[in-house]
Amino acid sequence: MEIEKYRKLIQSIIEKHSSCDCKDPEVETQIAFDRDRYLMFHVGWRGERRVYGCVIHIEIKEGKIWIQRDRTEVGIANELIESGVPKSDIVLGYRSPYMRKFTELAVG
Repeated sequence: MEIEKYRKLIQSIIEKHSSCDCKDPEVETQIAFDRDRYLMFHVGWRGERRVYGCVIHIEIKEGKIWIQRDRTEVGIANELIESGVPKSDIVLGYRSPYMRKFTELAVG
């Protein structure tokens, strides 16, 4: 797949996740795309408790999709594979380099 296709695919996956994540009216789901970095995070309050956290963080580096954070139930890697991205182009950046070699995905 071409990098431009990866960009569009990642954006559509994140937009899909952000649109169905509105359980709490006090917490806003935000997305940010900057060059080849893609983020989705929560910002807001639950009573007196501050809510702020990254749910999805993906980068495209050297032609590979690096999943740096994935707090989704289905798994971003699974969605990418179902959309036709070869396993050899997906890196689980949140796993240690040692553990990556035990997955069916790229090591880096």
